[in-house]
Amino acid sequence: MGISAAMANAASGLAANGLATEVISANIANAQTAGYGVRELLLVPNPTGGVAVDGVSRLQDLSLLNDQRSASAAVAGSGVNADFYKSIETAIGVPTDSGSLGASLTALDSALIGAAAQSDSDAALSTVLSSAKTVAAKINTISGQIQSARGSADQAIAKDVNRLNTALQQVAGLNAQIQKATLAQRDASSLMDKRQSVIDSVADIVPINQVSRQNGTVALFTTGGAGLLDGTKPASLGFTPAAGMTADQTLAGGGLSGLTLNGSAIRTDSALVAGGSLAANFELRDTTGPLAQAGIDALARDLSSRFQTADSTLSATAAGLFTDAGAQVSAANEVGLAGRLTINAAVDPARGGSLAKLRDGLGSSGPGPVGNGAILAAMDRAMTALSVPASGDVTATAVDSPGLAAALLGKISTARLAAEGASSYASAQSSALTAEALKNGVSTDQQLQQLLLVERSYSANARVIQTADTMLQALMNV
Repeated sequence: MGISAAMANAASGLAANGLATEVISANIANAQTAGYGVRELLLVPNPTGGVAVDGVSRLQDLSLLNDQRSASAAVAGSGVNADFYKSIETAIGVPTDSGSLGASLTALDSALIGAAAQSDSDAALSTVLSSAKTVAAKINTISGQIQSARGSADQAIAKDVNRLNTALQQVAGLNAQIQKATLAQRDASSLMDKRQSVIDSVADIVPINQVSRQNGTVALFTTGGAGLLDGTKPASLGFTPAAGMTADQTLAGGGLSGLTLNGSAIRTDSALVAGGSLAANFELRDTTGPLAQAGIDALARDLSSRFQTADSTLSATAAGLFTDAGAQVSAANEVGLAGRLTINAAVDPARGGSLAKLRDGLGSSGPGPVGNGAILAAMDRAMTALSVPASGDVTATAVDSPGLAAALLGKISTARLAAEGASSYASAQSSALTAEALKNGVSTDQQLQQLLLVERSYSANARVIQTADTMLQALMNV
């Protein structure tokens, strides 16, 4: 090998060392940057001698990345369910806590016992009225919490759809830029980092699978097979949020919007979009929310029916103590009853009624004996009688009013525990995958080791050039 060839080889090595130093420095600087893919300088033998740079490779474990995204979706979806059940459980309250539904029913029971024993006492009758109002208000609050959660889920769906559509447009644009850079043989690693960050930012909405395409572009699918993007062609999801939320609004009844993909309706309870916050919010709005509402509606109907039958003065069509916005409770109009449950105005002095109606009966034509607490006692017996609820899927066991409230709480608590268990499992899985990804990410120790090797190589190439220069100087001096 001639002196000039040796110098050329060493010069190519120095150039490669310079680029390698830049790549390593970028890796170390971005060790904590989300979406950053480890760079690796690709070197090949130069046919004329020395080395040539063949580009910069962006390392990525696509299988692990897809698993991470699926785990992110699972965390978000299970969290929606757990939060919902927790909020309803809190609204119902533990029976031993004051202000809970169970405590309110127990207080009404005690007030009825006291009033039956002191039926001539306006104070005792007032306590019954106050306790009944508290029960009705508590049931209203629980119903309101359910509908509020359904409304929030509907709004969350709209936000998720907008986020996903925006992200798909961005990824399509980045795909186009990456394709252009790749065809022009320019490094597109930074664009790929940005694309990964965009996709990761919406991985909580639906579990996303990324598939590599030509020239650095990618296609995106849900794990259930719905196509979200292929190259530069993003899909479009459609959804119209509701202006408000009431118990009778349903997807089947046309009162709520479904989801469309490129203009075609898709089932939100199918595998196509299952696994993330989008499907979880649809489930809350359309399934778990209505089921919880049905449970509290069944309790409201059961309570009203007990007091209706206990008052022997009522006609077949007259409303009892607990009414449906003033009217008699009807099985045909049970949906949303818990939100409309009110105390009959006939017993409320604040609305022109008389406390004596609690003692004499709501259907009484005039004052009765002040010492007759028979109807009050009958109301108390009705509350504590064991019977199977006429509606709802709360319990098939005969229970009294407080027992039905406890059964409803137990069902919600069981669902909450299951949801929290699923959420804990999903979080643990996500943490494990994140730890695995960090192992495959930038290792600063490894990068520093490579930097030392590059420095040694640089020093060796520099020494070759220095030696060759010395030899040339010697030849010129001969």
